[in-house]
Amino acid sequence: MDKQKKTRRGGPRTFNRDAAIETAMHLFWRHGYEGVSVSDLTKAIGVAPPSLYSAFGSKAGLYREALDRYGALPGALDGLADAKSVDEAVVGLLREGVRAAMGATGERGCMVSSGMIECASEHEDLAQDLVGRRAAICDAIALALARWLDDPTANSLARYFAAVLQGISVQARDGASRAQLDGIAEEVIAGFRAKGLGGLNRAGIRKVRQQSA
Repeated sequence: MDKQKKTRRGGPRTFNRDAAIETAMHLFWRHGYEGVSVSDLTKAIGVAPPSLYSAFGSKAGLYREALDRYGALPGALDGLADAKSVDEAVVGLLREGVRAAMGATGERGCMVSSGMIECASEHEDLAQDLVGRRAAICDAIALALARWLDDPTANSLARYFAAVLQGISVQARDGASRAQLDGIAEEVIAGFRAKGLGGLNRAGIRKVRQQSA
């Protein structure tokens, strides 16, 4: 009779931590935090729960690292980087926002914009983490626009554009086509240009405000 092969027992199974975060990011991006169980994560990563907890402390700890990984991907804010006018900044922001929402990596929508809008009370700390990340995006938009606009105008427009990007994210997750999302972006760009702000600098905005006061 052949001897049965002994299965490996004992120590925790090793795994590629970086690949684990990448895998978790896609699961959380696709299904949300509460839609992914520890069992889902360990099965997809290929480890036992003790190994996952040893590496990340908890499911929440892995989620935060997945959010950090997501934040390093190309996104809407990249459209602000090389802008030489407020018009270029707005166009770049919205067009890159659409591109990112369409999911070049296989997922749709924005993991931060739509993350944990509603959640169980025990996950409130994670929800507040997402609130902070969304606020940071809004602040980054305002800071970029403030190169050309006064602070109140830049802050107001930043909140508006952040809301538009969140809407684009939801539309993308609901199955909107690239053409439909591009259409939304172009309508918003046209509305911005109709305000006559595209060619103004900070001094120009102040002058307009003084004249209308």
